[in-house]
Amino acid sequence: MKTFLIIGASSGIGKAISTSLAKDGHRVIGTYNTTEPTDASTIEMHKYNATETENLLLDIEQLDGLVYCPGAINLKPFARTKPEDYIKDFDLQVVGAVKIIQQYLPQLKKGNFPSIVLFSTVAVGSGFAFHSIVSASKGAIEGLTKSLAAELSPTIRVNCIAPSRTNTPLAKHLLGTEEKILANANRHPLKAIGTPEDIASMAEFLLGEKSKWITGQIISIDGGMSTLKV
Repeated sequence: MKTFLIIGASSGIGKAISTSLAKDGHRVIGTYNTTEPTDASTIEMHKYNATETENLLLDIEQLDGLVYCPGAINLKPFARTKPEDYIKDFDLQVVGAVKIIQQYLPQLKKGNFPSIVLFSTVAVGSGFAFHSIVSASKGAIEGLTKSLAAELSPTIRVNCIAPSRTNTPLAKHLLGTEEKILANANRHPLKAIGTPEDIASMAEFLLGEKSKWITGQIISIDGGMSTLKV
């Protein structure tokens, strides 16, 4: 049994990762902020605000993996964005990840093939209109991933998943109707919207020993959007 810490475990991709790891018999420690956990019977859940709480006080001696899932989809025309929009998003997406990694670095160093998994977006590599806020923050996450992978090797692996739009509560305002789902699905070569489980399966792989020779990678799970034109 391994011990994993999932920041943002009560909804969407974080919930899918936590649920699957717990079913496999691992100790899963999760956090939530605005979304109350609906079933925490097999997951140790703790209230935590990544932008306001300085430290997450947990009794963990050794940590085998850490996943940072909090995110936001703040799409605006560039002309209508304010500097404060970028600061707020950066604080959640990047500074929040930095704080939690720094805090639990000693426990990760004691782990068994320890791994950190972060999240970017297909928009960083492809470039989409109205995505300047999220692309700026997630671009920083991709840089952070590679820098930490170099600095923490060979002990701790660090990788990043870059999904396309996924059918989660975070994206419900973009996928709220069947028509919107179909329109978004048709933008992808595989003609489908990703599910939290699609992303969770890659996160689990990156957390496990089968990926022990993989670090510093930005892995696209996006229905082919970032590389294919069909």
